[in-house]
Amino acid sequence: MKNNKLINFYNLTESFVLKRLLCLSAAACLTMLSSSSISSAADIIESSPVGHTGTQAGGSASKTITTRISAGLYHSLFIKSDGTLWTVGYNNDGQLGIGTNNTLSIQSKVAAGVTQAAAGSVHSLFVKTDGTMWGMGWNRDGQLGIGTSANSNTPVQIADNVAQAAAGVFHSLFVKKDGTLWAMGANNDGQLGDGTTISRNSPVQIATDVMQVATGSAHSLFIKTDGTLWAMGYNRDCQLGDGTIISRNSPVQIATDVIQVAAGGSYSLFVKTDGTLWAMGYNNYGQLGDGTADTRNKPVQVAAGVVKIAAGCDHSLFIKTDGTLWAMGANYISQLGDGTTDLHNTPVQIAAGVAQIAAGGSHSLFMKTDGTLWAMGSNYLGQLGDGTVNNRTTPGQVTIGAAQTTTASHH
Repeated sequence: MKNNKLINFYNLTESFVLKRLLCLSAAACLTMLSSSSISSAADIIESSPVGHTGTQAGGSASKTITTRISAGLYHSLFIKSDGTLWTVGYNNDGQLGIGTNNTLSIQSKVAAGVTQAAAGSVHSLFVKTDGTMWGMGWNRDGQLGIGTSANSNTPVQIADNVAQAAAGVFHSLFVKKDGTLWAMGANNDGQLGDGTTISRNSPVQIATDVMQVATGSAHSLFIKTDGTLWAMGYNRDCQLGDGTIISRNSPVQIATDVIQVAAGGSYSLFVKTDGTLWAMGYNNYGQLGDGTADTRNKPVQVAAGVVKIAAGCDHSLFIKTDGTLWAMGANYISQLGDGTTDLHNTPVQIAAGVAQIAAGGSHSLFMKTDGTLWAMGSNYLGQLGDGTVNNRTTPGQVTIGAAQTTTASHH
């Protein structure tokens, strides 16, 4: 299917390297693309102030290097235990927030007092301890929510009293501390859920009693405090899981007893209160992990004993109660980290002792219970943050704010 939004984005891109990468990713994701771009940049939230996203899979306060991680299309965000935000990777639109448009392979410190961050395709959001939300990067569709369409390569304040933010490809959502859900940015497929297809450059309120939100390529999902899961936006690839291929510009209820959700490029994952993992949507690369390549228009159960999930462009990660990390889906740049470039339509174990995960366009990040940060997959633009532009077929350790030492992971 054609993706005019992606084509326009490609034409506006000034970097030859990024154009080449967009071609590579588009070739891999061609039939899964909806009407935006190729990465969900789904952010795993460790502990949302308005709810919970599953049982913690271990932790180590004394050794923590990173406490939150987020993977975008070709950039990554890290929050250290001291609350400082560090960014790395592609930066042609200022998504790193460093005051320039220089791409980095070694992280740069951007802000302090940060509790949560979300990396979109070419924009980023973060929330500070005082509840203010800030954004930087691409803003042509109003995804920064500042009332204009001007890009910003330094953080700009967007809202206050914010509990959680989620950055999609060309749209953004956030939940305030009072449980209200707000949205801004591209809305051509109803992904903002405001009952229209009108893009917004300032936040509009969508729902109440919300405890978690996730943004995909051109669809969005959220969980209410009663455990119900709701979805809106593009649905030609069945990513809403409502049994149809009808796109929705207002939220529709999908499931009950849900505690965590993640939105991929054109698919979705969620975890129920009993720890079961469910998936729906596009599945050509096995990203649903159900052993097939069949698109699913209703949720199918994939695994049990799951406490954390992350959805990338077309690959998925999850952590089980025993701290083991599992992966499935596309693996053309070794984003699964299993030492191969073979796709997997059933989950494969990658590592043990894992506490947190993030899945980007074609790279993956995870934090172990000892606080160490690890990365694998595409690194053409330095998004792994290891000081190189070398792809990694297996996880390598990354040090934040210091000279890089890259070591192999023992699975």
